[in-house]
Amino acid sequence: MRILGIETSCDETSVALLRVEKGISRIEKHLTATQVLKHAEYGGVVPEVAARLHAETLPLLIDELGIAGKDLDGIAVTRGPGLVTSLRVGTDFARALAYGWELPIVGVNHIEGHIMANWIGKDVSKDGAAYKLPALILVVSGGHTELILMKGFGRYECIGSTVDDAAGEAFDKVAKMLDLGYPGGPEVAKRALAGDPSKFAFPRPLLNKPHFDFSFSGLKTAVLYTLQRKKAWNEQETNDICASFQAAVVETLVTKTLRAARAKKVKTVFLAGGVAANRLLRDTLAAAVKKDLDGVEAVIPGLEYCTDNAAMIAMAGYFRLSKKKQDGWKGMEPDPSWELGR
Repeated sequence: MRILGIETSCDETSVALLRVEKGISRIEKHLTATQVLKHAEYGGVVPEVAARLHAETLPLLIDELGIAGKDLDGIAVTRGPGLVTSLRVGTDFARALAYGWELPIVGVNHIEGHIMANWIGKDVSKDGAAYKLPALILVVSGGHTELILMKGFGRYECIGSTVDDAAGEAFDKVAKMLDLGYPGGPEVAKRALAGDPSKFAFPRPLLNKPHFDFSFSGLKTAVLYTLQRKKAWNEQETNDICASFQAAVVETLVTKTLRAARAKKVKTVFLAGGVAANRLLRDTLAAAVKKDLDGVEAVIPGLEYCTDNAAMIAMAGYFRLSKKKQDGWKGMEPDPSWELGR
């Protein structure tokens, strides 16, 4: 089975070709065009600019894939959540291809795509065959921070989420306070490598509450109040602030994840989303699961599948199309607020 994946939920234009043969999935070709430099001029993503660049770039990437309808068994495209203008470009383009090539098409939830990235290169002959279920997924990105209980493909329950800022959003806002440029999250993580995480005692919001929700607005405000103490901070002090902030975020995420994993008696813990690329989070979660959760496996996605990409969309699309589920080109409408497991 061969699936074309298309991802345009925010500011990455991506296409991928997934092949599943003898139950094993693999990516034959994967192309992504980033818009980071363009949006850096504005200090953040501008939806209208993102949509225009998607419209200009998507046909070129499809041409570069060098495929035709006869080479495919279906098309998977991100239908939400995301920026409605960006989603519209991807869904309309996918609809046109599905109609012209007479192929089945399926809309994919972007968060489910991040989860399914963990199945790329694995056994997909049966639902979850590569991993033991039930599983707990920690989804961490610029717009989402959630704990999702997975009992099987398409069977999700959101058991915790952020009540205000997402973790990735907090990273970006702290970077903006420190004037570290855009995108800010990776720069905060980079500066943290040279900093002392114990230098500033930033709060761990909701850490000791019995529920599984998150909050990062108060932590962000604590950084702001710290910065207001004096007019200027030298490079080492900036590094220390980044390290202390990052440590607070990671401790909060990992502690809550382990608590939920115990409560739900899961067999696997997955990490997913753009912030899954953060080295401290990856290492800390893997080590904590190994140390504190007997018999539970920690699954961390490859770095190339953490940020927005079409490979994960194709993977999620495969599971749906293999079950003969499809949306049809007429019903492929974007859903910018599509929530998984709610």
